[in-house]
Amino acid sequence: MDTLNALLEGFGNALTPLNLMYACLGVLLGTAVGVLPGIGPAMTVALLLPLTYNVDLSSALILFAGIYYGGLYGGSTTSILLNTPGEASSVITAIEGNKMAKAGRAAQALATAAIGSFVAGTIGTVLVVLLAPTIADQVVKLGAPSYLAIMLLALVAVTAVLGSSKLRGSCSLFVGLAIGLVGAGTGQPRLTFGSPLLADGIDIVIVAVAIFALGEALWVAAHLRRRPLEVIPVGRPWMGKQDWQRSWKPWLRGTAFGFPFGAVPAGGAEMPTFLSYVTERKLSRNPEEFGRGAIEGVAGPEAANNASAAGTLMTLLAIGLPVTATAGVILAAMQSYGIQPGPQLFDSEPLLVWTLIASLFIANALLLVLNLPMAPLWASCCRSPGPTCTPASSSSPRWAPTRSTSSGWT
Repeated sequence: MDTLNALLEGFGNALTPLNLMYACLGVLLGTAVGVLPGIGPAMTVALLLPLTYNVDLSSALILFAGIYYGGLYGGSTTSILLNTPGEASSVITAIEGNKMAKAGRAAQALATAAIGSFVAGTIGTVLVVLLAPTIADQVVKLGAPSYLAIMLLALVAVTAVLGSSKLRGSCSLFVGLAIGLVGAGTGQPRLTFGSPLLADGIDIVIVAVAIFALGEALWVAAHLRRRPLEVIPVGRPWMGKQDWQRSWKPWLRGTAFGFPFGAVPAGGAEMPTFLSYVTERKLSRNPEEFGRGAIEGVAGPEAANNASAAGTLMTLLAIGLPVTATAGVILAAMQSYGIQPGPQLFDSEPLLVWTLIASLFIANALLLVLNLPMAPLWASCCRSPGPTCTPASSSSPRWAPTRSTSSGWT
C-alpha cells in the first residue's frame, strides 16, 4: 500500500503541465535521434545536460527518460525501412524487419514494433515498481563473487546465440571481447596502440552502422549499375488478425528476456534481443519464414529491447550502477545535483524516484500514440523511387544516362 501511495504521488507530480511538456519533448527528441543512425540517446542526453542545470531535477530526469525510451522506439524505424539500425539494440530487428518491408509489410513491422515496445515497457515499469524497493534492500549484500557470477552469466548466455556454426559463433564472441577490451575503462589503457582516439573504446553503434549501413549502401550502389532500383510496395496499413495472433506471445517472451538482462550489470539490450530472436525461430510454427520476413522476429526482439530499458533504470535507481551509456549520463546528471543513486535513494528522495517511475508510464503511452499512427506514413517512405539507369550490356557502358520523355535526363 505504501508503494501504491508513493506511485500515485509520483503521478500527481509527473502529470503537472510543466513535466508533461518535458515528457513530450523528450519522446519527440528521442524518436528523432533514434531514427538517425549513429547519434543515439546517450549523446543527446550528454549534449542537453548543460542546458538542464537551471531546470528542476525531476523535470530534467523526465526529459532524459523520454529521450531514452524514444530512442529505443525510433531505432527500429530505420532498421525496418533502410536495413540500417538507428541503435545497437535494433540490429536484430533489421534481419526480419527489412525483409518484411521489401515484401510490402513495412506498416505491419513498424506496428508490431511499436505495440511490442509499449507492452514490454509497461510490464517492465510495473516490475520496477514491485521489485526496485526490495532490490535496494538486498543490494548491500552483493560482493565480488556475485559480480563475477554475473559476468560469467553474460558469457554463458552468448552460447545460446552462436547459431549452427559453433566455430563462427565462437570467433564472433572473441572478436567482440577484443573490441570491448579497447579503451581505458579500468584506468589503464588497453589495446589503444598509443592513440588517444581509442581511449574511450570502440562504440558498438559505430560497429553496427559500419556493418549494416555501409553494407546496404554498397549493395544498392552495386545493383543500380545493373538494374533500376525497384519501388517497394506498401501494402495494407494495419496489422491483421493473423499478425496479432503471431505477435502477442513473442511480445511476452521478449519481455521475459529483456527485463532480467537489462537489470543485470553487463547485460544491456543487445543480448536479450538476440536471445529473443533465436527463441522465436526455434518455437515458430513457420521456421521457414525466418530470413524472409517473419513478424515474430520483429515482435520479440523489440519487446526485449524496451523491457531491458526498464531493467536498466531499475539497476540505476536501486544499485546506482549504470548498465548502458545513457544510464551513465543520467547518473552524471543526478550526481551534478548532489544526489547519489543507490540503496538509500528510495528513502532519501522518494518523491523524485516515484515521479521518474510514473513518467516512464507516461512516456510509454505518449510513444505509442506518436508511433502507431505514424506507421503507415513511415511505410510510405518505401515508395520513394531511386535513380534509374539502363542495364549494362557487353556493347555499352555499365551505366549510362537515358533520355526521358520530358526535357532532362534520368
